Amino acid sequence: MRTNTFTAFSVVTKSSGIRLLPWLYTIDMKKFLTLLLLTSWVVSGLAKDGGFLFVTFNSEGSQLGEQIYFGLSQDGIKWQALNGQKPVLVSDIGEKGVRDPYLLRAENGRFYLLATDLSIYLNHNWTRAVQAGSHSIVIWESTNLVNWSEPRLVSVAPADAGCTWAPEAIYDTATKQYLVYWASTTKRDDFKKQRIWGTWTKDFKTFGEPFIYIEKPTTIIDTDIVHAENGKYFRFTKDEKFKAITMEQSESVTGQWADVPGFSLAQVRGYEGPACYLLNPAQDGKPAKWCLLLDNYAQHAGYKPFLTDDLASGKFVAGTDFEFPFRFRHGSVLPVSSAEYERLKTHFGASEKPASQK
Repeated sequence: MRTNTFTAFSVVTKSSGIRLLPWLYTIDMKKFLTLLLLTSWVVSGLAKDGGFLFVTFNSEGSQLGEQIYFGLSQDGIKWQALNGQKPVLVSDIGEKGVRDPYLLRAENGRFYLLATDLSIYLNHNWTRAVQAGSHSIVIWESTNLVNWSEPRLVSVAPADAGCTWAPEAIYDTATKQYLVYWASTTKRDDFKKQRIWGTWTKDFKTFGEPFIYIEKPTTIIDTDIVHAENGKYFRFTKDEKFKAITMEQSESVTGQWADVPGFSLAQVRGYEGPACYLLNPAQDGKPAKWCLLLDNYAQHAGYKPFLTDDLASGKFVAGTDFEFPFRFRHGSVLPVSSAEYERLKTHFGASEKPASQK
């Protein structure tokens, strides 16, 4: 059998894209073609060739409102409700309600959905929620986005924590672990303010000791981190004192973070729950386009989109023509492949025409 020397590629995934690392080796033609096909499948599966999945919750108006809802979109702009606008996942553990879901595609191909263990419908007291709430997050797992494990509670917060809100996770290429982070108050300072805490995990089953990941002079919650195409990390956080969103940048997950100068949304008030995602990758000489969704909680208006074709600049403009089938609350967006998009649509069903929510 004939052999040749080829330049092949290994695929290294990031939270917002992929990069290819070249390496040389000798392989027979049949094996090379097989490898090429597999590589093409992996690339297309992680690129935005199918659409987007939105995970969210609905409202505090009923027990089912604080559960996990799915939305589906081909372009990341016009969204359809899945499962007849009913919850896809329901938590009957912990506080029997979940909010602020975050969906991660892990390096092993599995999906992990993290959520706040909290029901305001069942426990109306926000002071209790801040000072005597759950120390745990709720986690679901899946291999295909349609079949999910039972929910499980994982205690991650420090022993004197008053709450454990809005968990998210990002893969750190330096440590080859996932940084899971959330907002907590603590009894040690009489629950004076929220900080962003973190812990490390490799498998979302065993977690390290919690540590303070972000501390500011004021209360901060709702941190969202993305890894951009230029290799930099960007994170968005709500400053509770000013009811505004901040934007920072860093070369690494655990590196030094600095404010993005000229962030155009710094003076916008009454927003929380930032969810940033790559709307269109750079191609054919056109820059990448990013969408930053902010929950306009002050006016009970749900998510509002802001767009940029230069994420590093921090310059955003209000998006138009976005449509949501209902009031999406604090959640996250995951790019999906064509196969995943069709699987979700077939399994859960999607409305043909999304209702506009301006």
